[in-house]
Amino acid sequence: MCGICGELRFDNTHPQLDKIKRMSAVLARRGPDSEGYYQSGALAFGHRRLSVIDLSERGTQPMVDTALNLVLVFNGTIYNYRELRHELIEKGYAFQSETDTEVILKAYAEWGDACVDYLQGMFAFAIWDKTQQRLFVARDRVGIKPLYYVKTAAFFRFASSMPALLAAGDVNTQIDPVGLHHHLTLHAVIPAPYTILQGVRKVEPATTLSLTPRGDMQRRNYWQLNATRLDEAKTDQEWLELTHTALKNAVNSHRSVADVPVGVLLSGGLDSSLLVGLLAEHYDAHNLLTFSVGFEDAPEEKGSEFEYSDQVVARYKTRHHRYTIPNSHVLQRLPEAIKNMAEPMVGQDAIAFYLLAEQVSQSVKVVQSGQGADEVFGGYFWYPLMNAAAGSDLDRFRPFYFDRSHAEFLETVHSDYHGADYTAQSISQLLAQENASEFLDKVLRMDVTTLIVDDPVKRVDNMTMAWGLEARVPFLDQQLIETVARMPPALKLRENGKYPLKTIARQLLPASVIDRPKGYFPVPALKYVRGEFLAFMRAVLYSDTCRQRQLFNFTYVDKLLASPETYLTPLQGSKLWHLALLEFWLQTHI
Repeated sequence: MCGICGELRFDNTHPQLDKIKRMSAVLARRGPDSEGYYQSGALAFGHRRLSVIDLSERGTQPMVDTALNLVLVFNGTIYNYRELRHELIEKGYAFQSETDTEVILKAYAEWGDACVDYLQGMFAFAIWDKTQQRLFVARDRVGIKPLYYVKTAAFFRFASSMPALLAAGDVNTQIDPVGLHHHLTLHAVIPAPYTILQGVRKVEPATTLSLTPRGDMQRRNYWQLNATRLDEAKTDQEWLELTHTALKNAVNSHRSVADVPVGVLLSGGLDSSLLVGLLAEHYDAHNLLTFSVGFEDAPEEKGSEFEYSDQVVARYKTRHHRYTIPNSHVLQRLPEAIKNMAEPMVGQDAIAFYLLAEQVSQSVKVVQSGQGADEVFGGYFWYPLMNAAAGSDLDRFRPFYFDRSHAEFLETVHSDYHGADYTAQSISQLLAQENASEFLDKVLRMDVTTLIVDDPVKRVDNMTMAWGLEARVPFLDQQLIETVARMPPALKLRENGKYPLKTIARQLLPASVIDRPKGYFPVPALKYVRGEFLAFMRAVLYSDTCRQRQLFNFTYVDKLLASPETYLTPLQGSKLWHLALLEFWLQTHI
């Protein structure tokens, strides 16, 4: 929901509104319903609205509360806003709208910086406190909503995407060696606060920033996921009941908090199919909108999972929409999808979500999606392999997840970017954080709070919001992940992973959907490095722009292009595509 941007000056000047408008224009696709601006002294805000809650003009942003002397821009959804609204009314606050936006304003007035502790949902927002002359910025606990910023001696500037910040100018666009190492080693995951560019940073999940016109900035982490065992042990059945209750509450809240219809992205996998089954328990399934996308088959594999999604549709008689996209169309639209990437994203399903969202946005503004279930419930094949491995936590994790060794990274990039093994350092630090009982507790917590943030969650938010479509992810609901994080990993890994979800699904879904091998969004045109796709990558990597950038070692590039389908990561990603995608993104945006 929405795109936000703003600027606070530190140099006793006023923000230039034309720069705010340039950022806002880049964010227009995130919020196609209306735009708004606010400027006062050293502060300016811009906002693009996707109307989901209280569709009236009363929900317009930036939202100004003259009585409280506060101004807010907000992107996201607060799922407990009705309860908070009632509590704040009892404390004497009067509301002019029915929005969750106004609830944040009043919550800040009542609780100050601690307002984030009361908010359950996905959010990125900024509040200008005119009385204190202070900017307060916050991001949700697991980083579902993005927030990028540039801080110099002269200003602090923020936006919902990196290209929006680039549109305003005054950004150091040199490649960040730390970001580059992560991008090429951790399959494009660059954990906050870093990005691929030296001049742009990301607000970390569960973090607030406070800034003054003097240039002072304070950072506070307000939440950590506890992955230790409970003091009082629970039986397997008790864990399953707790999970079922938390999941039902999450799915229902993500459906009910909207003044527009909410659909489901139905891939045919267990996670999205379970969302449909749980929703059908409380709502008329005949009015439930579901959406699936598939691609042309390749000789090696099918291009769709319709055989599974169709079974769910047949069981619940949902109002289903099925789209089949030619592989040639995928390649034609690839540059367009990359242009809409807030950061370089190598996952082949990014283009799939982009093309699916284009179709879905013609029917609804909000959908539920199954992202997060594998990370929360231990669904990937590498978890038991890591768990059985020997050595340090890093030794157990690295062989199954890192795309390259540090030695190969040094072979990949120009010597100007040689440095320390930054990725190993950051993963070691994340795994060493306190409040995790077992190795897999550490891994799953890191996945949920860090790795997933800048991989599937970012891709889904980015590619759906590119079409003004809000994707909600109930498997990352705060109460659900806090419950499941304390569950013994062995229970999650039973039956090849996601045992609690499979057990819940037995009463709701066909066995063929539950017990099928784990699938991934099939996009054959981008999986097999040949034909037009290979020609595209060769043209990008051999372009004059790429050679002049001197980012890659061309002996290594030549090696990959000589045998393009040979060089794969441990997770079967194309190393050639990683390089080509990064270079094309840079050519598009820098």
